[in-house]
Amino acid sequence: MKAVTLVSLCLILSQPLLASEWRSLFNGKDLTGWQPYVSYQPETNVHNLISKQQPQGLNNDPNRIFSVVDGLLRVSGAEWGGLTSIDEFENFHLQLEVKWGKQKWYPRLEAPMDSGLLYFAVGPQGAQSGHWMRSHEFQIQQGDHGDYHSLDGVIIDVHATDTHIGDWKFYKYDPKAPLRTNIADRVLKLGLHEKPVGEWDLLEVITDGKTLIHKVNGHEVFRGFNSRQPVAGGFAPLTRGKLQIQSEGAETFFRNIRVRSLTKPAAEY
Repeated sequence: MKAVTLVSLCLILSQPLLASEWRSLFNGKDLTGWQPYVSYQPETNVHNLISKQQPQGLNNDPNRIFSVVDGLLRVSGAEWGGLTSIDEFENFHLQLEVKWGKQKWYPRLEAPMDSGLLYFAVGPQGAQSGHWMRSHEFQIQQGDHGDYHSLDGVIIDVHATDTHIGDWKFYKYDPKAPLRTNIADRVLKLGLHEKPVGEWDLLEVITDGKTLIHKVNGHEVFRGFNSRQPVAGGFAPLTRGKLQIQSEGAETFFRNIRVRSLTKPAAEY
C-alpha cells in the first residue's frame, strides 16, 4: 500500500500544473447567480434617447423576460434590460453559446435580431439609455456577432479604419491599421463566422483590461486595448466588473456559460 501511494504521489508531482479550471455561471435550472433588470419596451430604436417610461427595475420581472426553458437561458426580448451577474470578474476568459429564437418585438420588428454580452459592467443599472450598465459590449446581432460597442462612455484604443452607415460614422477593426485612441463608439468586427440562424454559435471574451479579445466560433474578430471609464476630470482604468446579457427586441437562447481565470496576459492568447 505504501509503495502504491508513493508511486501515485510521484505521478501527481510529475504532472504539469493544470490550467485554470472552468466555472459554470448557469446551472440550467434557475437564475442563481444572476439578477434581472427590466426597463421597458422603448418607443424608438434610437439608443441615445431616454424614455420617460418608468423601468420595472432590479429583480422585478413580471413578464419573465429572463427565464429558464428546457435547461436553456431564454431571453424573450419583449422588454429591454439585462440579466446581471451578482459576481464581478477580472482577468478572465468567458465562453457562452447562443442561438436565436423566433420572436421579435417592436421597435425592432424589421431589424436584425439583436442582443449583447456586456462585460466590465459597473455603476447604476440603466446608465446607458435607461436600459444597460456602463460597460463594453460584445455585440450579438445577426451578421454582427463580435462587433464592439462602448456603453455610457467607456473607451478603448483599437487598430481600425473609418467607416460609416448612412450618416453614422464609426470604425472597422483592422489589425494592420494605425492605432486609434480614445474610441467610445461602435467598431465593426473582422470577418463573418456565424452559423445559420437556429444553430448554436460559440462566443468568447478574453480580457485583462489591457487587452480585450472577441472570438466567434474560434475566430478572433476584434482586439482592443486599454479599457478605461470616465471619471471626474478624465479617465481611469476599467478592469473589473459584472456581466450583463441584454434583452433587446429578439428572443435569444443561451447555454454553457462559463468562465475561467487567465493563466497568462490576454495579449498572449
